[in-house]
Amino acid sequence: MRKPAFLLTLSISTLVLAPLPASALDIFGWKPFGSDAKPVANAPSSAEEGAAAEELRRGESLENSGKVDDAVKVYRSIVKTNGLTAAAPKAQARIGRILERQGSYKNAFTAYSDYTAKYPRGGEFDVVIQAQFEIAKLFLNGQKKKLLGVPISTDYDKAKEMFEEIVKRAPFHKLAPLAQFNVGQALEKAGKPSEALSAYQEVITRYPSDAIADDAQYQIGYVQFHEAQDGSYDQSAKLKAREAFEDFVNRYPASEKVAQAKLNIQALSGSDVKGTIEVARFYDKTKNYKAAVVYYNEVIRNSPGSAESGLAKKRIDELKSLVGADALRSGPERAQSGDTALARRRAQALVDVSSRPDFNGPPISYPYPTVNGRPSMRTTPLGPIVEPALPTGDPLQSAPGAQPSAPASGDPLIPPTLPPPPAEGAKPAEATKADAPKTDAAPADADKTKKQKSK
Repeated sequence: MRKPAFLLTLSISTLVLAPLPASALDIFGWKPFGSDAKPVANAPSSAEEGAAAEELRRGESLENSGKVDDAVKVYRSIVKTNGLTAAAPKAQARIGRILERQGSYKNAFTAYSDYTAKYPRGGEFDVVIQAQFEIAKLFLNGQKKKLLGVPISTDYDKAKEMFEEIVKRAPFHKLAPLAQFNVGQALEKAGKPSEALSAYQEVITRYPSDAIADDAQYQIGYVQFHEAQDGSYDQSAKLKAREAFEDFVNRYPASEKVAQAKLNIQALSGSDVKGTIEVARFYDKTKNYKAAVVYYNEVIRNSPGSAESGLAKKRIDELKSLVGADALRSGPERAQSGDTALARRRAQALVDVSSRPDFNGPPISYPYPTVNGRPSMRTTPLGPIVEPALPTGDPLQSAPGAQPSAPASGDPLIPPTLPPPPAEGAKPAEATKADAPKTDAAPADADKTKKQKSK
């Protein structure tokens, strides 16, 4: 019994684990994983290679005879039907050359892009990249886009797209750093400074050892320099431009643009000085002399030896003779006398000494100076606060058997003492005439008098 059961189990396992064709598992539209993958293309046969080579020669003959349109059709047929043959990359490159000679630069660039996408290891890859670079330069240098065959405007955006395509398809090519730099050039000409700065920074990040990196660093400062000169008072743009030029001078001291970078730094510093002296003159005209002197001193500090610095010194001397040095002095020294300031500095020194963790001296009393015209602080020490004694008995509960004490006389707010309650069994006392209530008899007497008169 055991042997037949074992054989039956083995047979079922073999049927379950046996591989089935994909068509057998295609139930209700379900397919096994990877069944929809594209099949790997087989290498072309020698017959296909020979046929493609013959077609390539026919296309070249048509091209040499001037029938370029027919030649392009032949080349495209080779790429479409025999795309894996050795003749296909050559045919694709020839399509791009014909379109370029015809002046159809966008279509030529697209044909070259098809080459770099399909045949990255083709024998003419470097030639194709060079051709793409030259076409992109045409658009960067002013090649205008056309509408119905008529040129209308310069297409810097197309130049940017072309250079980005070159960097994408050939990031390690010798022209890739320059192509990335030209992306920034196209954006700069298109009036997009922030994007241009990012493109130039990408050159420095991706290709720091290339010779074009110093030009990219200079262009970063140049773009920010023009942003600072657009008429706005954005001090941050001037600061960034100056920092970019200073980085350029420090990183690339042997560059031929160092002299121009230094001149740009001086121009930025001069513009800052001019702006500062304008602010100082504004406060000077409004008779806020203290603020004016602050800005005049900033001109002297930032631009020593310049003409603006000499003007600032001269005007400070004039203001001192006009209102006095004390009126121009900023800070707390003007509000305090010399003795008061000295006493405060000594007190601060005592505080610094006594606050040290290794200080073991006696307690220090800080001699605060008195200031005339100000209320003096309280200096008398407060004595200890003594709480009153708590009551020992309950004021609301009297001793057993004791009569309640009579309230103090003469107090109109305290009611009189109530009489004691009557004893049990006692009769109520009769009311006397004095205690009887009095009635109002006047109306009855008046009626009797009226009756007597009527009789």
